[in-house]
Amino acid sequence: MDITITKFRRDLFRLADQAIEGKLVQFVHKGVVFQVVPEKTKKSNKLDRLVGQPTLAPNTDLLQANKDLAADMEAAWLKDWSEI
Repeated sequence: MDITITKFRRDLFRLADQAIEGKLVQFVHKGVVFQVVPEKTKKSNKLDRLVGQPTLAPNTDLLQANKDLAADMEAAWLKDWSEI
């Protein structure tokens, strides 16, 4: 269904939302039919827009640090439970 450019201008945001949803949006101006097509039809995920950040300790072995932390936590846990 083609609409006039006046109606398109009046309902611009609603029609833009319809185009984003994949519905056909067309308007006529001076006998020429225009279609509104979003540049990117796939809705982007917020996680897709994440930008990587540098690490605070670039020369640290994170796997070893994780093992050391787990060992320290287990030692503290065993000490606490041995006192009960």
